Amino acid sequence: MRFAPTLDTPMTGSPSVAEPTPAPTPAGPDVGTPGALAASAARPASASPASFAPALGRRPLPAWIGSLGLNVGQGALALFLLLFLALPLAAILAKSVTDGEGSWAGLAVVTGIIGADGFLPMVGRSLTVGIVTMLLVVPAAYGFAYGLTRTRLPGKGMLRTIALLPLLAPSLLPGIALVYLLGNQGLLKGLTGGATIYGFWGIVVGEAFYTFPHALMILLTGLTLADGRLYDAARAMGAGPWRTFLTVTLPGTRYAVFSACCVVFTLTVTDFGVPKVVGGDYNVLAMEAYKAVVGQQNFPKGAAIGILLLLPALLTFVLDRRLRARQGAQMSGRAQAYAAGPNRRRDAAFFTLAGVVAAFLMLIIGVAVWASFVKMWPYNLSMSLRSYDFDNMDGGGWLAWRNSLLLAFCTAVIGTAVVFVGAWMVEKVPARGQLAGGLRGMVRMLALMPMAVPGLVLGLGYIFFFNSLANPLNVLYGTMPLLVLCTVVHFYTSAHLTAATALNALDPEFEAASASLKVPRMTTFLRVTLPMCLPAALDVARYLFVSAMTTVSAVVFLYSPSTVLAAVAVLNMDDAGFIGPAAAMCTVIMASSAAAALVLHLASRALVARSQAWRRPVAL
Repeated sequence: MRFAPTLDTPMTGSPSVAEPTPAPTPAGPDVGTPGALAASAARPASASPASFAPALGRRPLPAWIGSLGLNVGQGALALFLLLFLALPLAAILAKSVTDGEGSWAGLAVVTGIIGADGFLPMVGRSLTVGIVTMLLVVPAAYGFAYGLTRTRLPGKGMLRTIALLPLLAPSLLPGIALVYLLGNQGLLKGLTGGATIYGFWGIVVGEAFYTFPHALMILLTGLTLADGRLYDAARAMGAGPWRTFLTVTLPGTRYAVFSACCVVFTLTVTDFGVPKVVGGDYNVLAMEAYKAVVGQQNFPKGAAIGILLLLPALLTFVLDRRLRARQGAQMSGRAQAYAAGPNRRRDAAFFTLAGVVAAFLMLIIGVAVWASFVKMWPYNLSMSLRSYDFDNMDGGGWLAWRNSLLLAFCTAVIGTAVVFVGAWMVEKVPARGQLAGGLRGMVRMLALMPMAVPGLVLGLGYIFFFNSLANPLNVLYGTMPLLVLCTVVHFYTSAHLTAATALNALDPEFEAASASLKVPRMTTFLRVTLPMCLPAALDVARYLFVSAMTTVSAVVFLYSPSTVLAAVAVLNMDDAGFIGPAAAMCTVIMASSAAAALVLHLASRALVARSQAWRRPVAL
């Protein structure tokens, strides 16, 4: 990538800029290099900005045009989030205070559901599952993350890859694998002593598999931020390993631990995939909401339960944000990297823990993949591709897989563009005027809201808002564009925070230098900001693609026969009793997600090597 030729034209009296060559395309510095902007900014003050405006080949735009463009962009993003996030949530709130005929009922619907026989015990069961899963997953994930960051474990890359594999699978996969392992005709049924996997422990084990990588990623980030000087001081004061852990490591990661607890608890309470497969008679809130809408067509009841499911998510989100606001910087400019010293007993203990966790994860995945090739469970265990003949069974056929690929591709492309441009407007473009400041505050608030909204609740809101005949956007219901928009909104917050973090890591001098040269902000974004943030942009695209391939809860109410998705097909196959084909579709989803993640990773390396070649040291 080259700078615009006019930007390399030397200024009078500037000894630091080389004379231009007669070549057609000057070999000036890359537009994405800090050196290019730094060299331009270093021109003498005697050359006013207006003096080199003609050299850019364009007249500077009036300031009001830039302000108008910013206001229009932020307004469009705010309108998008209002239409596809805030209004559906308002619709589910309105539905929860109306009766079956649409008449105003106030809180009668909610109080009636709460006072119904068996409802409060069901709430207790949901909370119990969430708390037990959290108590199992967070300590295991903390130990795993500690082993990867604070020890000298062999094979860290392989262990990390195995630990993140559940992200590639829909939440129904662990339930299906547990049926093959510990179901009524499971491989290890004899080891259970007559106990059944259907119920509390089946849900807990399945949710532990599903939520483990989410907790691990948070804890890895917290444990990576370590100042080696604190540990040197602890050793100098005679503190042993256990005391150092209690006084240095654990306090330094307490916010990460709390965030992991919030994520695991919320994901467990609001997920219905695992309870759908192995829940049995152990009914939980998320499953009750699904049955109320799909089975009973009782939309006010589904809306009321959706509001109740929103409360724990909102509570944990608010607490997490408040604690994060109180958290100070853990890494100062003088911080030193922490390097784990040799300790065979420590490494052996954490390697054993990591090995047990990795074996559990691989057992669940391996059983599901193996079961997809079994000809007829449990009578004929020979290998066959019979379960992959999706077109001759209920669920959606191979059309569901193709639709999922289309959804994931569109979500990755559109979502990455919307997220990065939106984060750039919020973080890098100064807001001038009361209108711009108000729009920026609204966008920031709306961008963080999806993190507190479970997918099941968002899907219910889309039913009530977009399936209303009074809504002119009703034509979108059941179409692929609505599925794409719903998926982008569902995963917007994580992608937005990733983009904002990458943008805030850039030196503000880049924008200052481009502004002094009267370079339009969009040109700076496309030629400087985006190339430097390319790794983060590709990470966002990979995250959105994989999430769109595996999501169930947010889209299970929105598809039509022509837009059925692979993850929804797994649910339909399990309903119809085709558990082998359901395992096969899970395998196809995992393989597709893994292939896409690998392609994006290789593309990221190639594009970064090309666009950020200036980062490599120059051999003298």
